[in-house]
Amino acid sequence: METKEQKAWREVKYHEKFLNAFRGLRVFWSTTRNLYVHIFVALVAVFFGFYFEISGFEWIALIFAISFVFVSEAFNTAIEIDIDLTSPEYHPFARDTKDVAAAAVLLAVFTAIIIGLIIFLPKIFI
Repeated sequence: METKEQKAWREVKYHEKFLNAFRGLRVFWSTTRNLYVHIFVALVAVFFGFYFEISGFEWIALIFAISFVFVSEAFNTAIEIDIDLTSPEYHPFARDTKDVAAAAVLLAVFTAIIIGLIIFLPKIFI
């Protein structure tokens, strides 16, 4: 008899896909070391958004920037989990894969910083 974990993704019932996605969020939460830093910075940015009464468009940009970082971090975590499984011993390609995934998060963070500066610097200095 086939267990739930052995079913192919396409054979899983629609509502089970959502449960699997929420399980993925739990794995992401429990395995990502820098998540607390991202959450703290996101909360600070949201606080400043309310404090400076940013426009609707600025809120959209801010939320997309924050989400971009979280989504990049989630993909990075998924890639790291997969590389740890498929390449338990050191391999230069495994290292390169992990480094490139981490670089994607860094690029997302840089993008979010630039968006934050565009939104908040004029409000701070005016």
